[in-house]
Amino acid sequence: MTDYPRATSSPIQLTQLLGDFRLLLILFISFRLMLMMIYQPMLIDTVERGVGAQGDRLYHFQLSSLTEDGDYPFIDWWSEFPPVWYFMTTAVYQLQGEQVNYSGWSMAIGMILLAFDAGNLVLMRAIGTQLYGKNTGMTLAWVYALMLAPMVFMFWNFETMVAFFLLLGLYLLLRKRDDQSALAAAVGALTKFTPALLFGAVIRFREPKAAARYIAIALGVFALVYAPLFAINAEMTLPSLTAQFSKASYQTVWAIIDGNYITGNFGTVESHFDPDAANELYGEPAVIPSFVRLGLAAAIGLFVFLRTRRFDDRGVVAFTGITLLIFFLQAQGWSPQWLVQIIPLILLVFPTRNGVLAVVVLSMVVFFEYPVLFIRTGATEGEIFGPLIPPFIAAVGLRTVILVAVCVAYYGVLRQKPVTTS
Repeated sequence: MTDYPRATSSPIQLTQLLGDFRLLLILFISFRLMLMMIYQPMLIDTVERGVGAQGDRLYHFQLSSLTEDGDYPFIDWWSEFPPVWYFMTTAVYQLQGEQVNYSGWSMAIGMILLAFDAGNLVLMRAIGTQLYGKNTGMTLAWVYALMLAPMVFMFWNFETMVAFFLLLGLYLLLRKRDDQSALAAAVGALTKFTPALLFGAVIRFREPKAAARYIAIALGVFALVYAPLFAINAEMTLPSLTAQFSKASYQTVWAIIDGNYITGNFGTVESHFDPDAANELYGEPAVIPSFVRLGLAAAIGLFVFLRTRRFDDRGVVAFTGITLLIFFLQAQGWSPQWLVQIIPLILLVFPTRNGVLAVVVLSMVVFFEYPVLFIRTGATEGEIFGPLIPPFIAAVGLRTVILVAVCVAYYGVLRQKPVTTS
């Protein structure tokens, strides 16, 4: 009797597992897909009870559904964001035809954002490899994959897209592909403004002529998109550039000074038909004028700009990180989803245990603030009150201290001279 060899498969080894990026990508994508399958987005009594619970996805759906009556963003109603996001959400709504519903629409949006988040994972590995080598690049990809905040906000908001264009622009900048980086920054700014903060790093780390070309390309693309929108309906287009800066303060030390214990939400969906509503102040006016905050931020930014000594790739990333945080710290409001932009930059500049711990602690504080505290404000329609005020102030204060400490750490990196090897 002939003995046939049995098919065997070698057991996977730890080093093989951790070093296989394709396997990590499969795990990353499948985990998020299965979450959407198990906790499907759905409405129960007009309240989101699925994977997007506590997020803004329903609000975005309600605005997108206005197209059902022939009302489109920047034409018939104003948007508080640049055009990319609502162009995409309304297109998905229209493509689903007569069978459109919240669950199907939200799943489709989730799939698109999952593609961007997978792109963020790829970019984390690519930038990490560029800065520190293959092993550290792969390690940073694993750490990012295990971070909760980017996954949660993929279902709550669209910060995943913003982070993608910020990281893409940064990666292309490190690869000396400045024109492509400028294009990525422009598309990112057409989603939210923060990817344009790459301008700071370009001005600091490129020759004046190259920096001018970079900024001209980005602003040119931005203007090309906005020009026809202003031509069609300037009244409904202008709020997408100004609305975020017209809000009352919220969830910051500035808000505590002003006595605003609220989130940064706008009014009702119907208010988006009235462009004047974009400038309505939902809260108390600022005690400290915005020009004082901006002046202080500009002074700190100029100080960092002039004192920078590190001009290698890590310096570029650190300068981008500190620019982003200075901008967030001076802003009158704070949005929890900004973690999605903050986390990758912290990990890329500080690929250490302390860097990971800083991200974990920051995320814990942010999620304690929202949703833990704000979910208990139903009786006051989203305003912190009574016994919730002390922990709210403590959370805002601690989060601010952590962000300031990260800025100081970024500055420490920028003051170092790059390590050179002969």
